[in-house]
Amino acid sequence: SLTEQYQALMGTEGVTLEFTDDGIRRIAEIAWQVNEKTENIGARRLHTVMERLLEEVSFMAPTYAGRTIGVDADYVNRNLGELAEDEDLTRYIL
Repeated sequence: SLTEQYQALMGTEGVTLEFTDDGIRRIAEIAWQVNEKTENIGARRLHTVMERLLEEVSFMAPTYAGRTIGVDADYVNRNLGELAEDEDLTRYIL
């Protein structure tokens, strides 16, 4: 699964990602919302949403080494909530 791929990827940097059910549900909701507002590319949208969601952790991985990042609905909303609601921004999510 996509979440397992990101867990493995971040694991190579010493970062542990823990996805909660409500976090996964919120990621799916945002992907659906962006698909509804822009071109509907189906599940492929999840890849770009996940990239955006974990962008900071990916680029700053060495500073997060040894830490566990909990990806719950609050984390998703803090990092992507504005994106899903702003129609001008949604068009930049491929």
